[in-house]
Amino acid sequence: MKRLLALILSVCFVLPLLAQQTQKPVLHGSSWMAITGKPLAATAGAMIFQKKGNAVDAACAMLAAACTMWDTLSWGGETQVLIYNPKTKKVIAINAMGFAPTGATPEFFKNKGLNFPPEYGPLAATTPGTPGGLIYMLANYGTMSLEQVLEPAMQMAAGYPIEAQAANIMERYKPMIKAWPYSRKVFLPHSPAVVAGGQNAAVSQREAPEAGEIFVQKDLLETLGKLVEAERNALKRGKGRKDAMMAAYDRFYKGDIAREFVRGCQEQGGLITMGDLAKWKPVEEEPLMVNYKGIEVYKLQQWTQGPVMLQALNILENFDLKAMGYNSTKYIHTLYQAMNLAFADRDFYYGDSYLPPAEPIKGLLSKEYAKQRAGLIRYDKNDVSIGPGDPYPFEGKKNPYLGLLKKRGYELDTTKRNFAPKHDMGNNSAPELYQDRLWRGTTSVEAADKEGWVVSITPSGGWLPACIAGNTGVGMSQRMQSFVLDSALNPFNVVAPGKRPRVTLSPSLALKDGRPFLASAVQGGDTQDQNLLQFFLNVAEFGMNVQQASEAANINTNQLWLSLGGTKLTDREPKPGQILLHDSTPEMVRGDLKKMGYTLSFDDRTSGPINAIYFDWKHGSLWGGSSNHGEDYGLGW
Repeated sequence: MKRLLALILSVCFVLPLLAQQTQKPVLHGSSWMAITGKPLAATAGAMIFQKKGNAVDAACAMLAAACTMWDTLSWGGETQVLIYNPKTKKVIAINAMGFAPTGATPEFFKNKGLNFPPEYGPLAATTPGTPGGLIYMLANYGTMSLEQVLEPAMQMAAGYPIEAQAANIMERYKPMIKAWPYSRKVFLPHSPAVVAGGQNAAVSQREAPEAGEIFVQKDLLETLGKLVEAERNALKRGKGRKDAMMAAYDRFYKGDIAREFVRGCQEQGGLITMGDLAKWKPVEEEPLMVNYKGIEVYKLQQWTQGPVMLQALNILENFDLKAMGYNSTKYIHTLYQAMNLAFADRDFYYGDSYLPPAEPIKGLLSKEYAKQRAGLIRYDKNDVSIGPGDPYPFEGKKNPYLGLLKKRGYELDTTKRNFAPKHDMGNNSAPELYQDRLWRGTTSVEAADKEGWVVSITPSGGWLPACIAGNTGVGMSQRMQSFVLDSALNPFNVVAPGKRPRVTLSPSLALKDGRPFLASAVQGGDTQDQNLLQFFLNVAEFGMNVQQASEAANINTNQLWLSLGGTKLTDREPKPGQILLHDSTPEMVRGDLKKMGYTLSFDDRTSGPINAIYFDWKHGSLWGGSSNHGEDYGLGW
């Protein structure tokens, strides 16, 4: 009887949701759709579409504008892209993640008393990936010039009215910013030291810009101008469109911009060399894909956490989720357990797919492996002993890391696993710090046009408080912190020069019947693929439209190793059984989950800001969804 009542409650909960007015309207368009994390950046995309650019052109303009606004990313960060090419009818991926610089070894950081590379400052920086990634996708899949696409960002660098969010972050972090002279010059224009050119001590009055103040970035404007100048000069010499853009690329990574970037980085204690910049390049790669009930879901390779969503979908395909009811006790429990199983594999098996050792991704994404993992789910309580599985037999191989797993405290024989691994129990971090690390940074860019081009990007890095490299105006990435220093945590993700860290950044694309179905991305660190998984299920299983799905109540599991924040093990350790629920969760569901061993927390925000585009082939239109959290914004036509 109690189970029946719980099911009735879950149905009563979802039906009003499907009928209710969303806080933000669905966006509709037939020609194009442009959505991103900042209103001005969305406007930049619309400007490009109005000039007859395609979705790749518009996405590049939005990316450039968002990078110029700082609070979620900047030009020295990294860019991860999925593109649907209507000419080939295929999804391609662009890996524009920077790599670890010369001298970045486990011993280097351990000698500084760290368990992970630092969160902030020059030693947190990988090589910048966003400029190269933007130029690469524009040159190969766009139609416009770099000058045209950078024009909105350059206008903004010349001066734009800064929003309160970024301005207040600059003020809040001014003690840290003052340690970096080039950041101080840009972010604290009202600092006496900047105004007078002296070295005055910290003062109490506001030193960052005020909301609405015209924020000027002369150095960044000069850097962007140099890129445009290189393109112009190459065109004058008779070079073609792509070669002209590569001239701009070379100026950033090998020319005078690179020299100033390296000088400024090393002056402040960073490791990046000219050789590092010259050696790095973006990579076009095959995305990973699983078929979920007839829908092809695409993610980037295992240097991101993207495959965790694919693994979770494979596991959940073994259950009738719709019959459970949206956010019923059984649905929440099954979802939580499936995500834990996938994240346990992520935490141990994911890493840079371009350097050895080779990750067992074929086994991890096999349906048979997923069925085995699904069989581990207990229905009476949360399983705190969930650890990495053994995907190697599903590739016809023997696991070379069995000894390492046992050393870490995992027992692969599930009949013997009746304890929680010591590494994965407890977390003494302050709750507010933990949540900050869970939600930190990043934005998303979604674009589509009537020709069929679709772009989904999750760019990040160089967010406030950023350390600017010399007089370039370019903030350095903070992505080194996503490496580990100990192979016992993850033998595939140990820091090394020339290696990419395993990042949280994870755009999504889905095709149905051979045509685009959904494009989506979200900010939020380790919660990204939790949120995108639930967003996808909201549409595919529960029939929500994209705006309803982006605003819908999610759950978050904390039973995973954090990828960002803190340099001690205790800063990153999982919190088994901890779950974030929406404030609207019914009391009966709350009570059931407590009895099952969950530790509950609540918020009216249970997802990072999701941006998404749905393709309505019946009517030949585009539906845009943009989260009701944060400053995310979209435009359509």
